[in-house]
Amino acid sequence: MSPTSEAPAPAGARPPKKPARIHRAWFVAAVTFVTIIGAAAFRSLPSLLIDPLHQEFGWSRGTIGAAVSINLALYGLTAPFAAALMDRYGIRRVVAVALTVIAVGSGLTVWMTAAWQLLLCWGLLVGLGSGSMALAFAATVTNRWFTTRRGLVSGILTAASASGQLIFLPLLSWIVTRYEWRPAAVTVALAALAVVPFVWLLLRDHPADIGVAPYGAEEFVEKPPPVTGAARRTVTVLLKAVRTGPFWLLAGTFAICGASTNGLIQTHFVPAAHDHGMPVTAAASLLAVIGVFDVVGTIASGWFTDRFEPRRLLAVYYALRGVSLLFLPLLLAPSVHPPMIFFIVFYGLDWVATVPPTLALCREQYGEDSAIVFGWVLASHQVGAALVAFLGGVARDTFGSYDVVWYASGALCAAAALMALVIRRRPTAPASLATQPA
Repeated sequence: MSPTSEAPAPAGARPPKKPARIHRAWFVAAVTFVTIIGAAAFRSLPSLLIDPLHQEFGWSRGTIGAAVSINLALYGLTAPFAAALMDRYGIRRVVAVALTVIAVGSGLTVWMTAAWQLLLCWGLLVGLGSGSMALAFAATVTNRWFTTRRGLVSGILTAASASGQLIFLPLLSWIVTRYEWRPAAVTVALAALAVVPFVWLLLRDHPADIGVAPYGAEEFVEKPPPVTGAARRTVTVLLKAVRTGPFWLLAGTFAICGASTNGLIQTHFVPAAHDHGMPVTAAASLLAVIGVFDVVGTIASGWFTDRFEPRRLLAVYYALRGVSLLFLPLLLAPSVHPPMIFFIVFYGLDWVATVPPTLALCREQYGEDSAIVFGWVLASHQVGAALVAFLGGVARDTFGSYDVVWYASGALCAAAALMALVIRRRPTAPASLATQPA
């Protein structure tokens, strides 16, 4: 069975309703897009907190980076379990609870006075909540509601994070500069809470809930019964996947993706630019511009993934990213100049363009379990990001600059390009990993 095919409707299943001019799947995708934008507010804040927390509390950049590292690691490690929980309890419940946890964790930071409280609130609570709002959420919505245009939809939903960064980063940097960091943390909490009603009222778990077939499907698809043993299934799928070579290649390349984006640029670009005399608001604006072009690049990548070989796309993306990082230390300066703008545009187009082809390869290799497998691959993405978020702060404390981190990340991207090319092709998707014999 191909990865985009759906099982035929069982005998006696009710026929789908007459299709509307615009399929309901696109409305669900729109709600998902807005939800991820609201949750993306918290991702805009860590790089803006490093200098203010260092100045107010005297915490080292390594200590602050450790909190960001925990956040990023949990963001990834929670994702595969969240995908399984969505199969058990439904998308709406899991996402609504996750947004609430993000709001609580961010809101509590305004009263912290010790470093362990930063680790607890921003690291643990926001990390757990954001993990349930990770890309596994987008993968689950895409798999359930679409049988065609999956690459395009996954690209659009992935771009939602960048759109959130675009919306919130300039606002939060202005708030931090003018009113200090606590009002910015409250803004993040309120943004997450504001999305909860939209999720509860407008999001639906499955096309069968409203009597329609998935977009592109020729027949109605009954809603599967809730899957019990979510944690057991998540671990079972992982144990099966780790016995396959493509899993390690996908996980390795995506770990490097996280290291060179969330862990490096998103966390350390603003303080690195500030080290060279650039104002924080100017550096944050550049990071927001990355978000602008990330939207374009990710949607384009989804379009390309529907038409070209995903392995070759990944190799090109990682190779170009590595080259750009090698030039970055030469571009940092007190003011914004044309070569820096070129880097920002170029890096933005490539920021998470890797997601649609990686998701397509997971779907090709692991079929029905692709959302959970992608959750584990995403976990490696965030572990890579967490390591570099921490080690980048340590490197700055040790060497007085970030240069060694830029060069090391460029070399890692070159390795990722080679790894992508050796992933073997699989013409048909396998059965569920959880049901295959060992």
